[in-house]
Amino acid sequence: MNWKDDVQTVLERDPATKSFREAIYFSPGLHAILLQRISHRQYLKGNFVMARAINYFARFLTGADIHPGATIGSGFFIDHAVGVVIGETTIIGDNVSLFQGVTLGGVSTSPGKRHPTIGNNVTIGAGAKVLGNLTIGNNVKIGAGSVVVRDVPPDSTVVGVPGRVVKREGTCVKVDLRHDELPDPLRDAMMQLTNNISELDHRLERLEKLINENKEK
Repeated sequence: MNWKDDVQTVLERDPATKSFREAIYFSPGLHAILLQRISHRQYLKGNFVMARAINYFARFLTGADIHPGATIGSGFFIDHAVGVVIGETTIIGDNVSLFQGVTLGGVSTSPGKRHPTIGNNVTIGAGAKVLGNLTIGNNVKIGAGSVVVRDVPPDSTVVGVPGRVVKREGTCVKVDLRHDELPDPLRDAMMQLTNNISELDHRLERLEKLINENKEK
C-alpha cells in the first residue's frame, strides 16, 4: 500500500490539516498507521521482536497502541490517535475512521481470533469500545462512548451501553440519537422519579385541601 494514500486520507477527513506537509509532520494518527504498517510487515515475516519494538516506539510517539498483528485495510483514518487500542487479531476493512479513545479489544485470553472484525466504511466515535470476536458490518456508525459486545448488521447506527442498534438501513429502530444525546439510564430514572414525586405532591395537596374543607363544614 502506498504511504501517500494514507496521507491523502488524512487530508480528506481531517479539516484541521491544511497541507500534505502538515499531515506528514504533525498527524499522530497518520504516524500510528504508517508505523503499524511497517511493524505488520515484520510481524508477517516472523520478526516478532522487531515488530513489537516498532509498536512500542509508535505507542510512545503517538499514544496509540496498535498491535503489529492487526490487519488494516486502505483508507484507514485515526483522529488524534491518543488512547486508541487495537488488538492482535483485529481485522479492519477499507475506509474506516476511528476517533480518540477507541478500543478494539478482546474479552478472552485464549489463543485464536479474539478481537473484532470491522467491515468497510465504518465510523467509530470517540471513546467507543468494541469487544470480543464479533463482526461489525459495512457502513456502520458507532456512537461516542458506546460499548459494543454483539455483532452489528450492515447499514446500522449503534449507540449506548451496552450498544444497541437505533437505525438500520435508514430506518429508525427506536430513536435516532446524535453523539451528544446518547441514552442515559440514570438521567431517565431520575426524571421518572421526579415526575412521580411531583404527581404525589399534587395529589397530597388536593387531599389536604379536601380534608380541610370537610373540617370547616
